Amino acid sequence: MPVQIEIIKVVYIDLKQIMKMFTKKKLITGFTFVAALGFVNIVNAQQVITIQQAVENTLKNNLTIKQAQFSAAISEENLTQSKYSVYPNLNASVNPNLTFGRGLDQTTFQVTNQTSLYTSGNLSTNVDVFQGFTKINQIRQNKILLDADKSNIEKVKNDLILNVVNAYLQVLYNTDLERASKEQLDIARKTLARENALLDAGNKTLADVSQAKSQAATAELNLTNAQNALAISYLTLGQLMEMQPSQKFVVQAPLIDNIKAASNAVSAEEIYNNALNIFPDIKLANLRSLAAKQGIAVAKGAYSPSLSLGAGLNTSYSYQFNYNGLTPQASFADQINQRLGQSIGMSLQIPIFNGFSARTSVRKAKINYQNTLVQEQLAKNNLNKVIFQATTDLKAAESRYTSTQNAFNAQKDAFYVVEQRYNVGLVNSLDYSTAQTNRNKAEIDFIQAKYDLIFRAKVIDYYLGKQITF
Repeated sequence: MPVQIEIIKVVYIDLKQIMKMFTKKKLITGFTFVAALGFVNIVNAQQVITIQQAVENTLKNNLTIKQAQFSAAISEENLTQSKYSVYPNLNASVNPNLTFGRGLDQTTFQVTNQTSLYTSGNLSTNVDVFQGFTKINQIRQNKILLDADKSNIEKVKNDLILNVVNAYLQVLYNTDLERASKEQLDIARKTLARENALLDAGNKTLADVSQAKSQAATAELNLTNAQNALAISYLTLGQLMEMQPSQKFVVQAPLIDNIKAASNAVSAEEIYNNALNIFPDIKLANLRSLAAKQGIAVAKGAYSPSLSLGAGLNTSYSYQFNYNGLTPQASFADQINQRLGQSIGMSLQIPIFNGFSARTSVRKAKINYQNTLVQEQLAKNNLNKVIFQATTDLKAAESRYTSTQNAFNAQKDAFYVVEQRYNVGLVNSLDYSTAQTNRNKAEIDFIQAKYDLIFRAKVIDYYLGKQITF
């Protein structure tokens, strides 16, 4: 179904006539009905959205942006974790054991046949003193990756903005197309009615009426297609803003006095040089290259020896059930203190041969870095290609707009002359139908050229980093 625009009707009431027609009670009822009618229309009025509001709603609600934000949040957690990894670790453990039958008495260290409870505990800490700067380089790499994910958010937003502008202008184009189709259908129906009247009067043939019917049927089909296209374009724009299909809205047409003024005279080289500094795609590719380069330093850390320090405390407690020994069992506190042990140590690991795993990791990191450099250059080449294509499309759109405008004005004037001659019987139905078809086609071409020019101009603004406005 096409999107319908609710119009609030303003009812002008002649109070003198109402006083004559209604009693005081009926007058109150009449005013109540008018007020209720106005309220219903206000409730049913649809939200009017400007291009700025469409962009804002998309940036606020679109799920693709949220996905990019989640990726950045994960990268931020990775950075935080890599920073924490340079601190010492501290761990504690408790190991209770209940033994039955023959076993070693932890108090007398004799083999006995009884039930006993033995519990040991330890507290240990360890710190990496040197690992070939692997952790420092990992922190640096994670920081670059976080910046890359943040830049990716801006890239996603930028891409969506251009999609919104395209969808918004598509709605405007289909709206104008629907309006033109309605006008063309109205003309075709009036022509058909006139042909039927002339047929009844004996001044027209069935062939003339059939020609008029065909023209009306074509106009009706064009209107149906235009309405369907309008509904789909509204659906596309609503999906970008993450709106439910049940949420109805209309778009506000831009107020552009001079369509040609929307275009820019900036050269493709200037646009490209400006885009290199501000475009998120280029920044994202550059950051990924820097992260890959830092990955080489991380991989090289495996070549270096690693040195770590550690310390620990340990103790134990045992209790024998049905104890029959001559010496009483020591208390819990005494056993903990008597069995308390301390340790401190150092670990030095020197890589000699590990199946060339370190060398393979470094080589893979270097290949990955070279790949990201190629991707960065591809991003620049693609941006250059797209910008030069955009400037070429803009020039073509300007020429097409001028040509279709002149053609539409000429066809409109020609149709007016043919229509006047047709009304007085100087032009047959076939020539009139041909003139009408030519006018309709010229109008549709002009509408399409108008919005194509506006869109091409906004694409240039997009690459210049300007805010999209009308």
